[in-house]
Amino acid sequence: MGVFLIIYTYSQFTPAQLEEIKSYFENADYNYIYLSLFIGLTGHIARAYRWKYTLSHIGYQSPFMIKFSAVCITYLMNMTVPRSGEVSRALVLKRYSNVPFDKGLGTIISERVVDLFLLLFCVTGTIILQFSTLQDYLSKNIPYQNLVIYGIACALLMAGAILFYIYSKNKWLLKLKEKISGLVEGTLSVFKMPNKWPFLLLSVYIWFTYVLMFYVTIYALPETAGLSFGVVCVAFVIGSLAITFSNGGFGVYPAAIAGILGLYAVPKVAGTAFGWLVWTSQTGMIVCLGALSFLLLPLLYRHK
Repeated sequence: MGVFLIIYTYSQFTPAQLEEIKSYFENADYNYIYLSLFIGLTGHIARAYRWKYTLSHIGYQSPFMIKFSAVCITYLMNMTVPRSGEVSRALVLKRYSNVPFDKGLGTIISERVVDLFLLLFCVTGTIILQFSTLQDYLSKNIPYQNLVIYGIACALLMAGAILFYIYSKNKWLLKLKEKISGLVEGTLSVFKMPNKWPFLLLSVYIWFTYVLMFYVTIYALPETAGLSFGVVCVAFVIGSLAITFSNGGFGVYPAAIAGILGLYAVPKVAGTAFGWLVWTSQTGMIVCLGALSFLLLPLLYRHK
């Protein structure tokens, strides 16, 4: 689907526009790109360091290098199958630090719960800052009746799944409940651990780096350098959702960024080029760090 979206998007550009996109890449100020990547790297380091608090609370320790490598592998794996990175991260921890898979995955889920709340906070703040523009866009592009129908259907499916989980006596479901109990222990650890405040402060810093690395990148192109912080927040939220609900935003991220920047009078060609600059730079860092982690872990921990 990502490949199809790329082909579809670029089939709409003329040869002159494609040359213009190429010129944006050639003339971009890459000092801002490098700065954004450094900021993003500190966010990865903070995420790996934050993990020690939930692990120590349930009685496990792991060297920083293993945690950092697991985090890098997470981002890389999520580019193949969405959300497969969380499973891979728990498997890396099990292999190299002997942390049970279900408990390790529970700590990861607890982190994701906190991340979800911070993402919702960003979304809410963005809606407040840019309410009028977003309202006009949504009313023109998404039928209200469809949203109501989809919402009711999702609610009914959710209720059916919950009732089935509670009352079913199937053997496979009972085994699943046993595994989920381990996940619950890890998930609740964030709210019970003595070091919850350092954990929460690191969580805020991680999302601060996400916003900052996106904000810094706007100065790489003259057409985006004048964007206000509110517009940057809108583009950041849309980009984050594109990455969350796809395999690393492949094909989706640049198109989504170009579409949202078009609401603020940024030419489609410039918006597309900016989206690709952000996505390719971040993806390049993820691929490099993830590949190095796959390579170095077996070398540094041969006994595992």
